[in-house]
Formats: sequence, C-alpha cells, structure tokens
Amino acid sequence: MQEVDETLKKLVAGFLPVLYAPDDPDYASHKLASAIDDAHRKLYQFWEWPHGVGLFGLWKLFEKTKEKQYLDILTQYYDQRIAQGLPGKNVNTMAPILALSFLAEYTNKQAYMDIAVEWVEWVMEGGLDRTEEGGFQHRTTDDENPGELWDDTLMMTVLAVANVGRILGRQEYIDEAVYQFLLHVEYLCDVKSGLWYHGWTFEGRHHFSEAFWGRGNCWVTIAIPVFLEMVEVSASVSRYLKTVLVRQIKALATLQDESGMWHTVLDDPTSYLESSATCGFGYGILKAVNMGLLDRSYCAISDKALCALLAVVDKDGVVQQVSYGTPMGRESKNFYKEIPLRPMPYGQALAMLFLMENQG
Repeated sequence: MQEVDETLKKLVAGFLPVLYAPDDPDYASHKLASAIDDAHRKLYQFWEWPHGVGLFGLWKLFEKTKEKQYLDILTQYYDQRIAQGLPGKNVNTMAPILALSFLAEYTNKQAYMDIAVEWVEWVMEGGLDRTEEGGFQHRTTDDENPGELWDDTLMMTVLAVANVGRILGRQEYIDEAVYQFLLHVEYLCDVKSGLWYHGWTFEGRHHFSEAFWGRGNCWVTIAIPVFLEMVEVSASVSRYLKTVLVRQIKALATLQDESGMWHTVLDDPTSYLESSATCGFGYGILKAVNMGLLDRSYCAISDKALCALLAVVDKDGVVQQVSYGTPMGRESKNFYKEIPLRPMPYGQALAMLFLMENQG
C-alpha cells in the first residue's frame, strides 16, 4: 500500500505537465489543420477527449481527498478555457463536460452548469447526428463518421449526458443514456468472445477491421460501473449491464500477459503491451468489485495489472507505454500496432483512478 500511495503522489506531480503539453492527437491531425483556421484550431488544443478523461481523473482525486489544490487546478483550467472560448461540439469535445458537470454541482457555479447543460442539450436536441436506430454518431473534430458507432462514445459523451440528467433530475436524459448503452452493446459486443469491437458502420454493416482494441475495450470496463454508480436504473438494466461486464472481464482474464498488461490488440500477442488500457481494465474491474458487481476473485486480475502499472511510472511520475490517440482502424488490425507511444493525459488519469481504487 505504501508503494501505491507513493506512486499516486508521483503521478499527481507529473499530471500537469502532461495535461498542458501542447501536442495532442486531434490538434496535431493534418486533417484538422487543413479543415479549421489557426485561430479556431487553438481552441481544440486543450479541450479534447484526452483532456476530458484527464480532468475526470483529477475530479475523482479531489472527490476522494477534498484537497483544495486539486479543486483549484480544475477551476483554473476550466476558467481559462471558458475565457479563451470553447471549440465546436462533437463526441470527443464533449468529454470535458463530464468533470465540468461534477464541478458545477459541487461549486454551485452557474456559469459552469450553463455550459454543461448547453452541451448536453446540443446532444439531446439533434445537434449530434444520429445513426440508424438512434445511436450517437461518433462525430469527431476532423471526421463526421456517418452511420458509425464507436465504443469510445460511452466514455466521451454518454456519461456526461447521464450525469447532467442526474443533476437536473431529467429522467429523459438518463433514459437516453441507458438506450445508448444498450444499442452499443448490441452492435459492438462480440457474442462469442465477450470483447468489444472498436466500431460498427450502419452504412457498410460491418466492424471495420474487426479489431478488439485494448483502450476501446477499457472504456467499456470503466463506463459500465461508473454509469451504474452515477444514476439509478431499473433492476433489469443493471442486471443486463453487469452480465455484459462479466462476460468481457472473463475474456480479458484469458488474454492478460504474464507481465500483468494487455496488448493493444487484445487477442494479438504480436501487438505491443499498452499501459492506458491496462490501467483502465484494472480500475474498472476493481471498481466493479468494490461496488459489489463482481466477487472478489476478480481481484487477481487487477492485482496483476497493478504490478504492471507500478513498473511503467517513471521517476518524474509520468506513465510510459501509453498509445497515442487512435482513430478507427478501418482496413487492418495492423493499424493499431503502428500507433506510437507517448505520455498522454488519459494515461495519467487512468493510472490515478486505478491507484485510488486500490486505496479503498
């Protein structure tokens, strides 16, 4: 436990330099660079999904410790972004709304809540395009992705919709979030293995390269227990999502490397071992155990992942072996194997979340 505590302190110390690093996948995208003028592009530099996941990790750290320094970092970050002006709305730029909604609820700051409500209403009232059967189309900063469902959407957008629904007492928002979980399960969860495909297209009616991508799967492992903790749903929905989670985790147990990590393509041992997915799996599994969704025998999986995490945090508190932002591997699973490794805010946050869950 002492090593967990010490590593968490290191991770927190290394968090801000990574959060404020000027280069992230979407900002660096050549397609984005050509699609948006320089002045507008700068608004995306610190308001994208890597930051959204990072800020959620920092919020959970404040929620657990109540240390004012973490609250100050959050409020300063959001105040700076709001003063600068926020970028265009899409599934990935929705990600910072999750932590902002929690922050608005805690501080009772109306300016924060107004933004959170505005962005969620944009989703609910048709600003975000829908696929067939009413799914949230995974529109990103640089791609419309018509007719596509991605597993990332649950973490980046659906949780924010659910949380604002909870805060405002808007049952229709919670109901919509439930529907999105069920629809994404239907089209992305492989019935044979229990693992999740990265994406589905209604236009081509296929799963692209049929990759079981590591970090995409970890979004699911995290999102299900976080969602069930966040809002009240019917017993049948809770039961169903639990069975989906258990099925996935049983498959993950068979694919965990001896090191405790998972490969970036889960069922391809020639793909590199990847730490952000490993932290996400460890966090989601242990959280589900601590919530009583899983029995404690599953801790054997998260314990192995913890050993792996402790080995990839460097002396500056930066998580190594994190894969860069990853769009859809449309043609080949090898696409995922070619994504570079580099420190990212979500790598820091997922590691922090995992270590905090180990602290109880």
